[in-house]
Amino acid sequence: MSIPGFGTISAMMIMTEIIDISRFKKVDNFRSYFGVAPGEDSTGEEETITGLTQIRNKVLRTVIIEPAWVAVQKDPALMMAFAKLSKRMKKNEAIIRIAKKMINRLWYVLKNKNPYQIGVVE
Repeated sequence: MSIPGFGTISAMMIMTEIIDISRFKKVDNFRSYFGVAPGEDSTGEEETITGLTQIRNKVLRTVIIEPAWVAVQKDPALMMAFAKLSKRMKKNEAIIRIAKKMINRLWYVLKNKNPYQIGVVE
């Protein structure tokens, strides 16, 4: 709950779905579990990157995107990143990128058992 945007209910939902952080070997696997990894459509030699993957945990994707909107108002580092992203893409697309950053930060907090530090730039 030290990460801006996460309240008691969202933190409980995430911890209930994740159960044990050690089952994810890499942060990429963790992001994929949330469903914010890019999809891929491959046919033979052609490889096309699509939008968000359809393989996801429906609960976690919602639980991470909603707090991202709050986090961009409370965390200066995420606010700067969102402003920069919003200049070159739609706000709904930019918030997905912020959600990815929040998942990275959540991974760090859970793996290292350290509280989140507001304003730390990645």
